[in-house]
Amino acid sequence: METNQRPYHLVVFGASGFTGQFVAEEVAREQVASGQSSSLPWAVAGRSREKLQRVLERAALKLGRPTLSSEVGIIICDVTNPASLDEMAKQAAIVLNCVGPYRFYGEPVVKACVENGTSCIDICGEPQFLELMYWKYHEKAAEKGAYIIGSSGFDSIPADLGVIYTKNKMNGTLTAVESFLTIHSGPEGMCIHDGTWKSAVYGFGDQSNLKKLRNEANLKPVPIIGPKLKRRWPVSYCRELSSYSVPFLGADVSVVRRTQRYLHENLEQSPVQYAAYVNMGGITSVIKLMFAGLFFLFFVRFGIGRQLLIKFPWLFSFGYFSKQGPTQKQMDGSSFTLRFFGQGYSQGFGPEKGKPNTRICTQVKGPEPGYVATPIAMVQAAMTLLNDASDLPSMGGVFTPGAAFFRTKLIDRLNQRGMEFSVISSSEV
Repeated sequence: METNQRPYHLVVFGASGFTGQFVAEEVAREQVASGQSSSLPWAVAGRSREKLQRVLERAALKLGRPTLSSEVGIIICDVTNPASLDEMAKQAAIVLNCVGPYRFYGEPVVKACVENGTSCIDICGEPQFLELMYWKYHEKAAEKGAYIIGSSGFDSIPADLGVIYTKNKMNGTLTAVESFLTIHSGPEGMCIHDGTWKSAVYGFGDQSNLKKLRNEANLKPVPIIGPKLKRRWPVSYCRELSSYSVPFLGADVSVVRRTQRYLHENLEQSPVQYAAYVNMGGITSVIKLMFAGLFFLFFVRFGIGRQLLIKFPWLFSFGYFSKQGPTQKQMDGSSFTLRFFGQGYSQGFGPEKGKPNTRICTQVKGPEPGYVATPIAMVQAAMTLLNDASDLPSMGGVFTPGAAFFRTKLIDRLNQRGMEFSVISSSEV
Protein backbone atom coordinates (compact mmCIF):
# COMPACT_ATOMS: atom_id res chain seq x y z
CA MET A 1 0.00 0.00 0.00
CA GLU A 2 1.16 3.52 -0.86
CA THR A 3 1.05 5.27 2.52
CA ASN A 4 3.98 7.71 2.40
CA GLN A 5 2.10 10.63 0.85
CA ARG A 6 -1.13 10.17 2.84
CA PRO A 7 -1.57 11.56 6.36
CA TYR A 8 -3.71 8.58 7.43
CA HIS A 9 -3.25 4.87 6.81
CA LEU A 10 -6.89 4.19 7.74
CA VAL A 11 -10.01 6.36 7.75
CA VAL A 12 -13.22 4.94 9.26
CA PHE A 13 -16.05 6.57 7.30
CA GLY A 14 -19.39 6.51 9.12
CA ALA A 15 -17.68 6.06 12.49
CA SER A 16 -20.63 7.58 14.36
CA GLY A 17 -23.06 5.00 12.94
CA PHE A 18 -24.07 1.94 14.93
CA THR A 19 -21.54 -0.45 13.34
CA GLY A 20 -18.99 2.28 12.59
CA GLN A 21 -18.47 3.04 16.29
CA PHE A 22 -17.37 -0.56 16.89
CA VAL A 23 -15.06 -0.46 13.85
CA ALA A 24 -13.40 2.69 15.21
CA GLU A 25 -13.01 0.99 18.58
CA GLU A 26 -11.45 -2.05 16.89
CA VAL A 27 -8.89 0.12 15.03
CA ALA A 28 -7.89 1.65 18.37
CA ARG A 29 -7.62 -1.84 19.87
CA GLU A 30 -5.50 -3.00 16.92
CA GLN A 31 -3.03 -0.16 17.50
CA VAL A 32 -2.31 -1.51 20.98
CA ALA A 33 -2.40 -5.22 20.06
CA SER A 34 0.06 -4.81 17.19
CA GLY A 35 2.22 -2.22 18.96
CA GLN A 36 1.58 0.28 16.17
CA SER A 37 0.26 3.25 18.18
CA SER A 38 2.67 5.67 16.53
CA SER A 39 3.01 3.95 13.14
CA LEU A 40 -0.71 3.55 12.38
CA PRO A 41 -2.07 7.08 11.90
CA TRP A 42 -5.83 6.99 11.45
CA ALA A 43 -8.93 9.15 11.43
CA VAL A 44 -12.69 8.95 11.76
CA ALA A 45 -14.96 10.59 9.19
CA GLY A 46 -18.60 11.61 9.03
CA ARG A 47 -21.02 14.54 9.03
CA SER A 48 -20.91 15.59 12.70
CA ARG A 49 -17.72 16.52 14.53
CA GLU A 50 -19.54 16.28 17.87
CA LYS A 51 -20.78 12.72 17.23
CA LEU A 52 -17.35 11.60 16.00
CA GLN A 53 -15.73 13.13 19.08
CA ARG A 54 -18.18 11.26 21.33
CA VAL A 55 -17.32 7.96 19.58
CA LEU A 56 -13.63 8.54 20.28
CA GLU A 57 -14.32 9.49 23.89
CA ARG A 58 -16.38 6.31 24.47
CA ALA A 59 -13.64 4.20 22.87
CA ALA A 60 -11.00 5.93 25.02
CA LEU A 61 -13.01 5.16 28.18
CA LYS A 62 -13.68 1.55 27.21
CA LEU A 63 -10.06 0.82 26.23
CA GLY A 64 -8.45 2.80 29.06
CA ARG A 65 -6.70 5.18 26.65
CA PRO A 66 -7.47 8.70 27.93
CA THR A 67 -5.43 10.43 25.20
CA LEU A 68 -7.07 8.54 22.28
CA SER A 69 -9.43 11.31 21.17
CA SER A 70 -6.52 13.74 20.77
CA GLU A 71 -4.47 11.19 18.78
CA VAL A 72 -7.06 10.42 16.09
CA GLY A 73 -7.90 12.74 13.19
CA ILE A 74 -11.43 13.89 12.44
CA ILE A 75 -12.57 14.48 8.85
CA ILE A 76 -15.92 16.11 8.12
CA CYS A 77 -17.54 14.78 4.98
CA ASP A 78 -20.95 13.82 3.65
CA VAL A 79 -21.87 11.05 1.23
CA THR A 80 -24.08 13.56 -0.64
CA ASN A 81 -21.11 15.91 -1.18
CA PRO A 82 -18.66 14.42 -3.74
CA ALA A 83 -16.02 17.10 -3.11
CA SER A 84 -15.90 16.21 0.58
CA LEU A 85 -15.52 12.50 -0.28
CA ASP A 86 -12.62 13.37 -2.61
CA GLU A 87 -10.94 15.29 0.22
CA MET A 88 -11.37 12.31 2.55
CA ALA A 89 -10.04 9.85 -0.04
CA LYS A 90 -6.96 11.99 -0.75
CA GLN A 91 -5.99 11.79 2.93
CA ALA A 92 -6.29 8.01 3.30
CA ALA A 93 -4.41 4.93 2.12
CA ILE A 94 -7.53 2.85 2.94
CA VAL A 95 -11.10 3.96 3.62
CA LEU A 96 -13.15 1.62 5.84
CA ASN A 97 -16.65 2.41 4.61
CA CYS A 98 -19.36 1.71 7.22
CA VAL A 99 -22.16 3.79 5.65
CA GLY A 100 -25.11 1.69 4.46
CA PRO A 101 -27.43 0.62 3.00
CA TYR A 102 -24.74 0.49 0.33
CA ARG A 103 -27.23 0.42 -2.55
CA PHE A 104 -28.05 4.03 -1.64
CA TYR A 105 -24.81 5.38 -0.17
CA GLY A 106 -21.99 3.09 -1.30
CA GLU A 107 -21.18 4.07 -4.87
CA PRO A 108 -20.11 7.71 -4.25
CA VAL A 109 -17.49 6.39 -1.80
CA VAL A 110 -16.21 3.77 -4.25
CA LYS A 111 -16.08 6.40 -7.02
CA ALA A 112 -14.12 8.88 -4.87
CA CYS A 113 -11.67 6.19 -3.74
CA VAL A 114 -11.06 4.87 -7.27
CA GLU A 115 -10.55 8.34 -8.74
CA ASN A 116 -8.04 9.21 -6.02
CA GLY A 117 -6.16 5.89 -6.03
CA THR A 118 -7.37 5.05 -2.51
CA SER A 119 -8.20 1.52 -1.46
CA CYS A 120 -11.60 0.87 0.10
CA ILE A 121 -13.03 -1.91 2.27
CA ASP A 122 -16.70 -2.27 3.09
CA ILE A 123 -18.91 -4.63 5.10
CA CYS A 124 -21.70 -4.86 2.55
CA GLY A 125 -23.97 -7.91 2.43
CA GLU A 126 -25.90 -6.75 -0.65
CA PRO A 127 -25.06 -8.88 -3.74
CA GLN A 128 -26.51 -6.41 -6.23
CA PHE A 129 -24.26 -3.58 -5.02
CA LEU A 130 -21.18 -5.81 -4.80
CA GLU A 131 -21.61 -7.22 -8.30
CA LEU A 132 -22.51 -3.83 -9.82
CA MET A 133 -19.37 -2.21 -8.39
CA TYR A 134 -17.26 -4.88 -10.07
CA TRP A 135 -18.73 -4.19 -13.50
CA LYS A 136 -18.56 -0.40 -13.14
CA TYR A 137 -15.19 0.12 -11.44
CA HIS A 138 -12.91 -2.93 -11.76
CA GLU A 139 -10.92 -1.70 -14.77
CA LYS A 140 -10.59 1.87 -13.49
CA ALA A 141 -9.51 0.65 -10.05
CA ALA A 142 -6.87 -1.57 -11.71
CA GLU A 143 -5.54 1.45 -13.62
CA LYS A 144 -5.34 3.50 -10.43
CA GLY A 145 -3.87 0.69 -8.31
CA ALA A 146 -6.77 0.87 -5.84
CA TYR A 147 -8.07 -2.28 -4.13
CA ILE A 148 -11.85 -2.14 -3.67
CA ILE A 149 -12.83 -5.08 -1.45
CA GLY A 150 -16.47 -5.59 -0.51
CA SER A 151 -18.21 -7.89 1.98
CA SER A 152 -15.32 -7.82 4.45
CA GLY A 153 -17.33 -8.31 7.62
CA PHE A 154 -19.28 -11.29 8.91
CA ASP A 155 -20.73 -11.11 5.40
CA SER A 156 -18.66 -12.75 3.96
CA ILE A 157 -15.12 -13.27 5.27
CA PRO A 158 -15.88 -16.38 7.41
CA ALA A 159 -17.62 -18.13 4.48
CA ASP A 160 -15.27 -17.01 1.70
CA LEU A 161 -12.03 -17.60 3.60
CA GLY A 162 -13.56 -20.70 5.21
CA VAL A 163 -14.00 -22.37 1.81
CA ILE A 164 -10.41 -21.46 0.87
CA TYR A 165 -9.17 -22.80 4.23
CA THR A 166 -11.10 -26.06 3.67
CA LYS A 167 -9.63 -26.34 0.17
CA ASN A 168 -6.10 -25.81 1.49
CA LYS A 169 -6.53 -28.40 4.24
CA MET A 170 -7.90 -31.12 1.98
CA ASN A 171 -5.41 -33.74 0.85
CA GLY A 172 -6.63 -33.76 -2.75
CA THR A 173 -9.19 -31.82 -4.79
CA LEU A 174 -12.16 -30.20 -3.02
CA THR A 175 -15.20 -30.17 -5.33
CA ALA A 176 -18.19 -29.13 -3.18
CA VAL A 177 -18.89 -27.56 0.21
CA GLU A 178 -22.02 -26.98 2.26
CA SER A 179 -21.81 -24.57 5.20
CA PHE A 180 -24.11 -24.45 8.22
CA LEU A 181 -24.25 -21.34 10.38
CA THR A 182 -25.25 -21.55 14.03
CA ILE A 183 -25.77 -18.37 16.07
CA HIS A 184 -25.41 -18.88 19.83
CA SER A 185 -27.08 -16.39 22.18
CA GLY A 186 -26.76 -15.98 25.94
CA PRO A 187 -29.43 -15.49 28.60
CA GLU A 188 -30.13 -11.97 27.33
CA GLY A 189 -31.00 -13.27 23.86
CA MET A 190 -29.82 -11.69 20.63
CA CYS A 191 -30.69 -8.64 18.57
CA ILE A 192 -29.55 -7.03 15.30
CA HIS A 193 -29.59 -3.31 14.47
CA ASP A 194 -32.22 -2.32 11.93
CA GLY A 195 -29.59 -1.06 9.44
CA THR A 196 -29.08 -4.70 8.43
CA TRP A 197 -32.86 -5.16 8.25
CA LYS A 198 -33.18 -2.16 5.87
CA SER A 199 -30.53 -3.60 3.55
CA ALA A 200 -32.44 -6.91 3.46
CA VAL A 201 -35.79 -5.21 2.79
CA TYR A 202 -34.46 -3.16 -0.11
CA GLY A 203 -32.43 -6.10 -1.45
CA PHE A 204 -35.35 -8.54 -1.55
CA GLY A 205 -37.60 -5.83 -2.94
CA ASP A 206 -35.23 -5.37 -5.88
CA GLN A 207 -34.42 -8.98 -6.82
CA SER A 208 -35.46 -8.39 -10.44
CA ASN A 209 -32.62 -5.90 -10.98
CA LEU A 210 -30.06 -8.37 -9.62
CA LYS A 211 -31.31 -10.99 -12.10
CA LYS A 212 -31.16 -8.40 -14.89
CA LEU A 213 -27.56 -7.48 -13.95
CA ARG A 214 -26.50 -11.13 -14.03
CA ASN A 215 -28.25 -11.75 -17.35
CA GLU A 216 -26.52 -8.74 -18.91
CA ALA A 217 -23.13 -9.95 -17.61
CA ASN A 218 -23.67 -13.17 -19.60
CA LEU A 219 -20.79 -14.96 -17.88
CA LYS A 220 -19.55 -18.30 -19.14
CA PRO A 221 -20.52 -21.06 -16.67
CA VAL A 222 -17.79 -22.22 -14.30
CA PRO A 223 -17.14 -25.96 -14.83
CA ILE A 224 -18.59 -28.40 -12.30
CA ILE A 225 -16.04 -30.96 -11.06
CA GLY A 226 -17.55 -34.23 -9.83
CA PRO A 227 -21.27 -34.65 -9.05
CA LYS A 228 -23.43 -31.54 -9.07
CA LEU A 229 -24.16 -30.30 -5.53
CA LYS A 230 -27.84 -30.95 -4.85
CA ARG A 231 -29.96 -28.19 -3.41
CA ARG A 232 -31.62 -29.03 -0.09
CA TRP A 233 -35.31 -28.45 0.60
CA PRO A 234 -36.31 -25.01 2.02
CA VAL A 235 -36.44 -26.76 5.43
CA SER A 236 -34.09 -29.74 5.80
CA TYR A 237 -32.62 -31.78 8.64
CA CYS A 238 -28.84 -31.83 9.05
CA ARG A 239 -27.97 -35.19 10.61
CA GLU A 240 -24.40 -34.21 11.41
CA LEU A 241 -25.57 -31.27 13.54
CA SER A 242 -28.93 -32.75 14.68
CA SER A 243 -30.69 -29.56 13.64
CA TYR A 244 -33.17 -28.22 11.11
CA SER A 245 -31.75 -25.75 8.62
CA VAL A 246 -32.92 -23.25 6.00
CA PRO A 247 -30.99 -21.65 3.11
CA PHE A 248 -28.82 -18.69 4.14
CA LEU A 249 -30.14 -15.71 2.16
CA GLY A 250 -27.20 -13.35 2.71
CA ALA A 251 -24.34 -12.52 0.37
CA ASP A 252 -22.16 -15.58 1.14
CA VAL A 253 -23.16 -17.71 -1.87
CA SER A 254 -22.73 -14.80 -4.31
CA VAL A 255 -19.34 -13.86 -2.84
CA VAL A 256 -17.94 -17.42 -2.65
CA ARG A 257 -19.00 -18.16 -6.23
CA ARG A 258 -17.33 -14.95 -7.48
CA THR A 259 -14.14 -15.94 -5.63
CA GLN A 260 -14.18 -19.43 -7.11
CA ARG A 261 -14.69 -17.96 -10.59
CA TYR A 262 -11.73 -15.61 -10.07
CA LEU A 263 -9.43 -18.40 -8.85
CA HIS A 264 -10.46 -20.63 -11.76
CA GLU A 265 -10.19 -18.01 -14.52
CA ASN A 266 -7.05 -16.25 -13.29
CA LEU A 267 -5.11 -19.03 -11.59
CA GLU A 268 -6.60 -22.16 -13.20
CA GLN A 269 -7.63 -23.56 -9.81
CA SER A 270 -10.31 -26.22 -9.65
CA PRO A 271 -13.60 -24.45 -8.75
CA VAL A 272 -15.60 -25.45 -5.67
CA GLN A 273 -19.41 -25.68 -5.66
CA TYR A 274 -20.97 -24.02 -2.62
CA ALA A 275 -24.28 -23.83 -0.75
CA ALA A 276 -25.00 -22.06 2.55
CA TYR A 277 -27.54 -22.82 5.27
CA VAL A 278 -28.55 -21.55 8.72
CA ASN A 279 -29.28 -23.92 11.60
CA MET A 280 -32.62 -23.18 13.25
CA GLY A 281 -32.57 -25.79 16.03
CA GLY A 282 -35.86 -27.54 16.75
CA ILE A 283 -39.17 -27.51 14.92
CA THR A 284 -40.59 -24.64 17.06
CA SER A 285 -37.88 -22.28 15.80
CA VAL A 286 -38.54 -23.40 12.22
CA ILE A 287 -42.27 -22.65 12.51
CA LYS A 288 -41.54 -19.22 14.00
CA LEU A 289 -39.12 -18.45 11.18
CA MET A 290 -41.57 -19.64 8.52
CA PHE A 291 -44.25 -17.24 9.78
CA ALA A 292 -41.76 -14.35 9.90
CA GLY A 293 -40.49 -15.28 6.42
CA LEU A 294 -43.99 -15.39 4.92
CA PHE A 295 -44.83 -11.97 6.38
CA PHE A 296 -41.53 -10.59 5.08
CA LEU A 297 -41.82 -12.00 1.55
CA PHE A 298 -45.41 -10.76 1.24
CA PHE A 299 -44.80 -7.21 2.48
CA VAL A 300 -41.47 -6.71 0.68
CA ARG A 301 -43.19 -6.93 -2.72
CA PHE A 302 -45.03 -3.61 -2.27
CA GLY A 303 -43.84 -0.07 -1.63
CA ILE A 304 -46.16 0.45 1.33
CA GLY A 305 -45.21 -3.01 2.63
CA ARG A 306 -41.52 -2.09 2.58
CA GLN A 307 -42.31 1.14 4.47
CA LEU A 308 -44.10 -0.86 7.17
CA LEU A 309 -41.25 -3.38 7.42
CA ILE A 310 -38.74 -0.55 7.86
CA LYS A 311 -40.90 1.36 10.36
CA PHE A 312 -41.59 -1.65 12.59
CA PRO A 313 -38.55 -3.97 12.36
CA TRP A 314 -39.06 -5.41 15.86
CA LEU A 315 -42.65 -6.45 15.07
CA PHE A 316 -42.07 -8.05 11.66
CA SER A 317 -38.84 -9.82 12.64
CA PHE A 318 -40.36 -11.31 15.82
CA GLY A 319 -37.96 -9.26 17.93
CA TYR A 320 -34.69 -10.15 16.17
CA PHE A 321 -34.15 -6.65 14.71
CA SER A 322 -34.60 -3.30 16.47
CA LYS A 323 -33.78 0.36 15.96
CA GLN A 324 -31.71 0.32 19.17
CA GLY A 325 -29.56 -2.68 18.24
CA PRO A 326 -28.14 -5.16 20.79
CA THR A 327 -27.07 -4.28 24.30
CA GLN A 328 -23.50 -4.86 25.44
CA LYS A 329 -24.69 -7.87 27.48
CA GLN A 330 -26.36 -9.37 24.42
CA MET A 331 -23.17 -8.93 22.40
CA ASP A 332 -21.00 -10.38 25.15
CA GLY A 333 -23.24 -13.47 25.35
CA SER A 334 -23.44 -14.16 21.59
CA SER A 335 -21.15 -16.06 19.23
CA PHE A 336 -21.25 -18.00 15.98
CA THR A 337 -20.05 -21.30 14.55
CA LEU A 338 -19.82 -21.83 10.79
CA ARG A 339 -19.33 -25.53 9.99
CA PHE A 340 -18.16 -26.64 6.51
CA PHE A 341 -18.79 -30.12 5.10
CA GLY A 342 -16.69 -30.72 2.01
CA GLN A 343 -16.21 -33.57 -0.40
CA GLY A 344 -13.78 -34.27 -3.21
CA TYR A 345 -11.13 -36.61 -4.54
CA SER A 346 -7.89 -37.79 -2.99
CA GLN A 347 -4.61 -37.28 -4.84
CA GLY A 348 -4.38 -39.48 -7.92
CA PHE A 349 -8.14 -39.99 -7.94
CA GLY A 350 -10.65 -38.00 -10.02
CA PRO A 351 -14.21 -37.77 -11.36
CA GLU A 352 -13.39 -40.21 -14.16
CA LYS A 353 -12.83 -42.92 -11.52
CA GLY A 354 -16.20 -42.53 -9.78
CA LYS A 355 -17.83 -40.69 -6.89
CA PRO A 356 -15.93 -38.40 -4.48
CA ASN A 357 -13.86 -40.50 -2.10
CA THR A 358 -12.73 -37.92 0.45
CA ARG A 359 -14.66 -35.88 3.01
CA ILE A 360 -13.53 -33.03 5.24
CA CYS A 361 -15.19 -31.01 7.99
CA THR A 362 -13.84 -27.63 9.09
CA GLN A 363 -15.23 -24.74 11.07
CA VAL A 364 -14.87 -21.04 11.79
CA LYS A 365 -15.83 -19.97 15.32
CA GLY A 366 -16.03 -16.42 16.52
CA PRO A 367 -17.65 -13.83 18.79
CA GLU A 368 -20.97 -12.03 18.19
CA PRO A 369 -21.20 -11.72 14.39
CA GLY A 370 -22.61 -8.26 13.66
CA TYR A 371 -20.69 -5.87 15.91
CA VAL A 372 -17.71 -7.85 17.27
CA ALA A 373 -16.69 -10.29 14.51
CA THR A 374 -17.50 -7.81 11.72
CA PRO A 375 -15.17 -5.05 13.03
CA ILE A 376 -12.44 -7.66 13.66
CA ALA A 377 -12.75 -9.00 10.10
CA MET A 378 -12.86 -5.53 8.55
CA VAL A 379 -9.87 -4.17 10.47
CA GLN A 380 -7.78 -7.30 9.87
CA ALA A 381 -8.59 -7.08 6.16
CA ALA A 382 -7.28 -3.50 6.25
CA MET A 383 -4.12 -4.53 8.14
CA THR A 384 -3.56 -7.27 5.56
CA LEU A 385 -3.86 -4.71 2.74
CA LEU A 386 -1.31 -2.52 4.50
CA ASN A 387 1.19 -5.24 5.40
CA ASP A 388 0.91 -8.09 2.87
CA ALA A 389 1.20 -6.06 -0.35
CA SER A 390 3.43 -8.62 -2.09
CA ASP A 391 0.77 -11.33 -1.63
CA LEU A 392 -2.13 -9.32 -3.08
CA PRO A 393 -3.25 -9.51 -6.74
CA SER A 394 -0.56 -7.71 -8.74
CA MET A 395 -2.90 -4.94 -9.90
CA GLY A 396 -5.72 -3.15 -8.13
CA GLY A 397 -9.36 -3.78 -8.95
CA VAL A 398 -12.69 -4.72 -7.37
CA PHE A 399 -12.29 -8.01 -5.50
CA THR A 400 -14.05 -10.38 -3.14
CA PRO A 401 -12.15 -11.04 0.12
CA GLY A 402 -11.13 -14.52 -1.09
CA ALA A 403 -9.81 -13.22 -4.41
CA ALA A 404 -7.82 -10.45 -2.72
CA PHE A 405 -6.53 -12.32 0.33
CA PHE A 406 -6.19 -16.02 -0.56
CA ARG A 407 -2.34 -15.81 -0.55
CA THR A 408 -2.05 -13.53 2.49
CA LYS A 409 -1.84 -14.09 6.25
CA LEU A 410 -5.41 -12.90 6.88
CA ILE A 411 -6.57 -16.24 8.30
CA ASP A 412 -3.60 -16.22 10.73
CA ARG A 413 -4.50 -12.67 11.78
CA LEU A 414 -8.13 -13.63 12.36
CA ASN A 415 -7.07 -16.66 14.42
CA GLN A 416 -5.03 -14.35 16.66
CA ARG A 417 -8.05 -12.04 17.14
CA GLY A 418 -10.56 -14.69 18.21
CA MET A 419 -11.98 -15.93 14.90
CA GLU A 420 -10.70 -19.51 14.89
CA PHE A 421 -10.33 -21.62 11.73
CA SER A 422 -9.88 -25.33 12.43
CA VAL A 423 -10.20 -28.82 10.94
CA ILE A 424 -12.75 -31.05 12.69
CA SER A 425 -12.23 -34.22 10.68
CA SER A 426 -10.86 -35.49 7.38
CA SER A 427 -11.22 -38.98 5.94
CA GLU A 428 -11.27 -41.07 2.80
CA VAL A 429 -14.56 -42.83 2.12
